[in-house]
Amino acid sequence: MEIMVPHPWPSTPPEAEAIQNELRGRVEPAGSVTPRTVAGLDVSYAGDGGGDRARVAAAAVVLDAETLEVVAESVAVGTSDFPYVPGLFAFRELPTLVEALRGLDATPDLLVCDGYGLAHPRRFGLACHVGVITGLPTIGVAKTAFVGTYEQPGPKRGDRSPLLLDGVEVGRVLRTQDGVKPVFVSVGHRVGLDEACRLTLALAPRFRLPETTRRADRLSRDRLATV
Repeated sequence: MEIMVPHPWPSTPPEAEAIQNELRGRVEPAGSVTPRTVAGLDVSYAGDGGGDRARVAAAAVVLDAETLEVVAESVAVGTSDFPYVPGLFAFRELPTLVEALRGLDATPDLLVCDGYGLAHPRRFGLACHVGVITGLPTIGVAKTAFVGTYEQPGPKRGDRSPLLLDGVEVGRVLRTQDGVKPVFVSVGHRVGLDEACRLTLALAPRFRLPETTRRADRLSRDRLATV
């Protein structure tokens, strides 16, 4: 698929923050989608992932939205040149993620990022950034909380509670399976929050994490082990 990145990759935190502040006005925080294909995006790091020039593998795995079978996949290997700074983590992953997406033969209907969207200090996490530069409906499904406060949701699959930042709901804490830890769902681009939760549950019929994330994580780890 073709992707035009509308900015150079930054080398300093102030440059990165300026890009986030500039692009966040392009986020469309509402919408509905009935995808036929869904791509999961994930990045694995060599070692502990810290420091400059960390080796990374980024994977984009496309599933049939109904059967959850893999229909296409792409993986790219690179280095993470941007420093580790909370709130700017996307810039460590995006260059290689973009290359993985460019390697797909067809454009998926929905992107699912292992990370945050509006649940971010500047309301522009990885899922927002990916959505804006691709123009595709995108959601973020994170394993742990990054910003905001919340109450634990109920114990059953589908139970949820608001994730609040400065008194505003920026995401949902969603239980995808009975009695397991919840995930943190937030809007990336062109998908509303209710819709993002519905899609997350549909993509997680058996396990805590969506199948998109599980497959992309496995592919990126397997590829990294060979370099």
